[in-house]
Amino acid sequence: MVDMPKECFINDNFLLRSDAAVRLYHEYAERMPIFDFHCHLNPREIYEDKKYADLTEVWLAEDHYKWRLMRANGAEEEYVTGNADNYEKFLKWADTISKAVGNPLYHWTHMELKRYFGVDELLSPKTAPMIWETCKNRLSELSARKLIQMSNVKAICTTDDPADDLKYHIELSKDESFGVRVLPTFRPERALAVGEPGFAEYISRLSEASGIIIESFEDIASALLLRAEFFKSAGCILSDHSFGSPDFTRISAKDARSAFSKAMKGEKPTREEINAYQTELMIDLGRIYNDLGFAMQLHMGVIRNINSRMLEAVGKDAGFDTIGTGISAESLAALMDSLEKTEELPKTIVYCLDGNDYYKIASIIGSFQKSPVKGKHQLGPAWWYNDHYDGIERHLKALGNTGLLGTFIGMLTDSRSFLSYTRHEYFRRILCNLVGDWMQSGFAPMDYELLGGMIEDICYNNAIRYFEINI
Repeated sequence: MVDMPKECFINDNFLLRSDAAVRLYHEYAERMPIFDFHCHLNPREIYEDKKYADLTEVWLAEDHYKWRLMRANGAEEEYVTGNADNYEKFLKWADTISKAVGNPLYHWTHMELKRYFGVDELLSPKTAPMIWETCKNRLSELSARKLIQMSNVKAICTTDDPADDLKYHIELSKDESFGVRVLPTFRPERALAVGEPGFAEYISRLSEASGIIIESFEDIASALLLRAEFFKSAGCILSDHSFGSPDFTRISAKDARSAFSKAMKGEKPTREEINAYQTELMIDLGRIYNDLGFAMQLHMGVIRNINSRMLEAVGKDAGFDTIGTGISAESLAALMDSLEKTEELPKTIVYCLDGNDYYKIASIIGSFQKSPVKGKHQLGPAWWYNDHYDGIERHLKALGNTGLLGTFIGMLTDSRSFLSYTRHEYFRRILCNLVGDWMQSGFAPMDYELLGGMIEDICYNNAIRYFEINI
C-alpha cells in the first residue's frame, strides 16, 4: 500500500491508493498542461487581468454549486446571493463546507486553498478567520491571468452568444505578453429557444449583429452562418448547445416556420412546432459546423429554474436547476443520422446529466464513428451533477467498456471561477487511481509506457489533436 502522509489532507498522494496510481500520476499526468475546452470564464476579466479583493469575490460570487450547499445548510439568501458583507458570506461557507465531507466541493475547496494559497488547514468556523486573512494577503499578488498561468493552462474556450462582438477575444489574440489562447465558443442557445420570453427581442439583436433582416425561419440560419464565420475568424473551433429532452425526430419545415412566426408575434408555439423548429435549425447548424470545422457540443438532460419563486427573486443560473429525463435514443440517433446521411455530421461531443444515460449515448455515437478522426464522436466528460469521484469513475468505466478510452479528450472545468483548474487535477488523480487499480489487479498490463502514454493523451494530447488547435 502507498504510504499516505498524515500531516495534511491534500497531500502528494491524495486519492492515489496504489503504487501504480502514484507512478502514473506523478510521472505522467501531473506534468501535462491544461486545455480547458469548455468553461464560462469572462473574457473581459482575462483581458483586464482582474484582481480580487477577497475569497468571497473570487470564490462565491458566481458559484451555484456552493450556493446550493449553503442553502442546504440553512443560510439565508442574504448570505448566498444577497447583499451581506463578504466576510459574513465567507463565514457561512466555512460553516457549510465543514459538513460537506462526501461532496466533491469538500475536495475542490481544500485543493484550491492548497494550490493557490498554500493553505493546508481544513476550512471550518474555527480556522475561517485565519484562512480569510491568509488568502486576502495572497490575493494582493494574484490576478485572473496569474491564476491561469499558475495552473499551466495553454488554451481556454469560453462560452459566447452569436451576437457578441468578441472584442476581448480579439484584443487578447493580439497580446503577446499573455501566452494563453482564449478562444470563443459559438452558443446559439437563445436562437433555439423559440417561444421563450425575449425570443423576438433576441432575434432583433441577432439581426443587427449579422446585418441580415430576419423575417423568416430561413433568415435565422443565414444570420447564424455569418456570425459563425465571424467567430471562426476570431479563433472559434467549437459550438455549444444546452437542451432538456429535445425531440429531434420531428422534421417539418412547415411547423418550424409556424413556430418562428408565432414566437415573433408573441404567441406560444405548440410542442410539436417547437420540436420541429429545433430539429430543423440544429440540422442547419450541424451543416454549418461541418463546413467550418467546428466540433458540436450537446449538453442534454437539464431542467432549469424549477423553483419559480426563487427564479423571480434572484434570477437564472442561481442553483435551481436539476437532472431531467435526458434525451431519448431515438432523438439523438435521428439528429446524428439526419446529418450523416449527407456526410455533414461534424465532430460531436454529447454530455448527459443522468449517468444512467452513459451506455445509451456511447452506443449511439459509436454507430457514427468515422475516419480519419480518432474518436470523432465523444461521450463528453462527467458533467455538473456527475463531476464527483463516483461520477468520474463511472464515466471512465463506461468509456472503457463501450469504446476506446485511449481516444477520450479529457476533462474541463465548466466553471466561472479562475480557481477551478484544480478540477483537472481531481480528474487526473481519479483517472490514474482507476488505471492503477486495473494494473495492480491484473486487469490491465503492468506497462507504464503503454498506460502512461494513454494517461498523457487523455489529459491533454487527445484534445489538442481533436480540436486541431495550434499551441
